[in-house]
Amino acid sequence: MADEVFDVLILGAGPAGLTAAYLLTRDSPSKVVVLEKSPDYVGGISRTERCGDYLFDIGGHRFFSKSREVEDLWREILPNDFLERPRSSRIFYKGKFYSYPLRSFEALRNLGLIESTLCVASYFRARLFPVRDPHSFHQWVANQFGERLFRIFFKTYTEKVWGMSCDALSADWAAQRIKGLSLATAVWSGVRKSLGWSGGSSRGGVVKTLIERFRYPRKGPGMMWEAARTKIVAQGGRVEMGTAGEAYLWHADRALWEVRTRRADGSQESWFARHVISSAPLREVVSAVQPTPRCAGQVAGLGYRDFITVAIMLNARPGFTDNWIYIHEKAVKVGRIQNFSSWSEEMVPGQNSGCLGLEYFCFEGDSLWTMPDEQMIAMAIGELETLGLARAGQVVGGRVVRQPKAYPVYDDTYKSVIAAVREEFAANYPALHFVGRNGMHKYNNQDHAMMTAMLTVRNILAGTPKYDVWAVNEDAEYHEEARAGEEAKAGGNTQGNRNAA
Repeated sequence: MADEVFDVLILGAGPAGLTAAYLLTRDSPSKVVVLEKSPDYVGGISRTERCGDYLFDIGGHRFFSKSREVEDLWREILPNDFLERPRSSRIFYKGKFYSYPLRSFEALRNLGLIESTLCVASYFRARLFPVRDPHSFHQWVANQFGERLFRIFFKTYTEKVWGMSCDALSADWAAQRIKGLSLATAVWSGVRKSLGWSGGSSRGGVVKTLIERFRYPRKGPGMMWEAARTKIVAQGGRVEMGTAGEAYLWHADRALWEVRTRRADGSQESWFARHVISSAPLREVVSAVQPTPRCAGQVAGLGYRDFITVAIMLNARPGFTDNWIYIHEKAVKVGRIQNFSSWSEEMVPGQNSGCLGLEYFCFEGDSLWTMPDEQMIAMAIGELETLGLARAGQVVGGRVVRQPKAYPVYDDTYKSVIAAVREEFAANYPALHFVGRNGMHKYNNQDHAMMTAMLTVRNILAGTPKYDVWAVNEDAEYHEEARAGEEAKAGGNTQGNRNAA
């Protein structure tokens, strides 16, 4: 590769990386290569895996965005393979199911008159005496919902997901994930639904946590990203699988990046490019940049939460039709359960079959992460029986998939670390562009990850940082929706709403 120079080298073939590659090869004569660590799958955490005739995702991936431009790109890449699906999700708490989003009368009935009264009183107390300038997830949610509802519906699940106290988790995460939603919003939505009032609010005014319909590729989100890879190659780009970046050398005298990689077979190569777009984990990339950045020591402290999916294949349809269920029970380790036949019937081989994805949150190297697959599958089956959601006699197979660095951790130091990275790289490493969830250490959905790639491509093609990519936040109110991105410049308002779970 020593004699070949690419215009743009992209690290990672997830939603952000493939979006950038697709747009660059579609809209310009750019010479583009994508390097993907996995030898088998594109799509990153939005991939779809196969076990025999069963398909399953790593988590659940709704296709819904407030950005018309993102929606249009989805349709362009995958024009004829979307299903429109009703959202159906519930919370399982103390042996009872609660619709999510909340249905007021159902919640009152399940909690009982006394508990419901105490929750409402707790809410009004929080509104009268809120914590000023909340710093933790606990403080932020208690301000919005009251202390009692925080403990019932947020504390157990959130601490299971993150493996840390809600007092140590930054309020930023809550504000970005559930901005615009409060108890009053949820109750009013539930009342309207209970009374059959559809309302007339526009798509742009919907709190994303409360949306009731979404689109989904008929064979999972991986279908989208496999189609993107095919089109990138047809447009003249390259996608190199099983190729992991190990070192990133900035040659300032030549204004070139050298990316040293290792393939799955152990062979090493060097790739040269004028620009690098990175959706790889920020901690790993910054620590491997040469000359060593001053912020490298700070970046080493960034944390990640890891994730395990245990796919359980059944010879019967599950006894529930939810897309997923949040498990707020301390008696089991599972945090959320996906029902893939409710996402699409094409995810399973027939009418008398089902596939459940049990999601376990952990840290790489802990007892869950290192548990043998057979033991993990047996535990998952036992927990399904404990919850009453499936019987062991229905199980025809199981598979374990471990996903490292699934969630960037928002602790009380991450914001200052990101600020240091942004400042130093803008000044000293001008042609390295961070995009996507792990690339920016931001809890982005795939549509937000795609938008960061879209704006980065525009910056590269314009030859100047015209758009503030870092302003694209979780569930941003994209100005692109109306004017194709022209108002997403530095300083534009991009705050919005996002699902708490």
